[in-house]
Amino acid sequence: MAHGDVKHDYHLVNPSPWPVVGSIGALFLTTGAVVLMRGVGEGFWLAKGQWPLFLIGALIMALTCIGWWGDVIKESRAGDHTPVVDIGLRYGMILFIASEVMFFVAWFWVFFELAIFHDLRAAWVVPSWNEETVAAWANWPPPHVETFDPFQLPLMNTLILLLSGTTVTWAHHALQQNDRKGATLGLLLTVLLGALFTYVQFGIEYPEAGFAFGNGGEVATANVYGASFFMATGFHGAHVIIGTIFLAVCLLRLISGGFTATKHFGLEAAAWYWHFVDVVWLFLFTFVYVTPYLTMQGN
Repeated sequence: MAHGDVKHDYHLVNPSPWPVVGSIGALFLTTGAVVLMRGVGEGFWLAKGQWPLFLIGALIMALTCIGWWGDVIKESRAGDHTPVVDIGLRYGMILFIASEVMFFVAWFWVFFELAIFHDLRAAWVVPSWNEETVAAWANWPPPHVETFDPFQLPLMNTLILLLSGTTVTWAHHALQQNDRKGATLGLLLTVLLGALFTYVQFGIEYPEAGFAFGNGGEVATANVYGASFFMATGFHGAHVIIGTIFLAVCLLRLISGGFTATKHFGLEAAAWYWHFVDVVWLFLFTFVYVTPYLTMQGN
């Protein structure tokens, strides 16, 4: 135990620098994001479009994750994760995923609000707004927006994620049967499929979008649609990247001899997170890709 011979099943952690370091990193990261997108002053560090503060924050946060979670792994190997502690870790992961669900509820709420009540919004817009902005609120999807055909790249990405859900389940069950080779192969395939999804979305699909927040020309009225679309799908893409890193770390731990058939909560938590990412994408595919496309086809 961390504090010698104790008379209870709880784990009292040793003093750690990571909460303070992580807070400093979060401050740099959020401030840097504001500077990057909006700017807060003049000069190299504070002008709009400058990356240094954001990159410093991202580096600190990455080091915090590596150090903090590395300590958790060391505690597990030292026997500090008793059954009571293990239950706490599981509850913590469940609550974290629940908070992520509510995070995506916000983006879905915005998209549904615009899709269902756009005609009412058009009557509430600020009188000084131009005709294009009023038109963007009055129609959904807005004029000149050419929505993605959901049965091409989005459908392919859907199949990729569904397949990755089966491979991560295969990896989990293989490890439970002490089939380390099967678990390794399943995890490797899952990581590759996650990377492929990211490439298809950010590398192929997004550059082809006929709408964007702040675009000029014929898609100027796409501001509202583009903002809601990219916020919902972009944050999901970020979660896919996070989940892929999560699974890649589990793969490295498995290859290096970590995890056993009875003790592998790290992999189990990663599988939970990946299934959550899969389910969110099914909702995105249905309501953000398919529904607007069918609406446009019916008009």
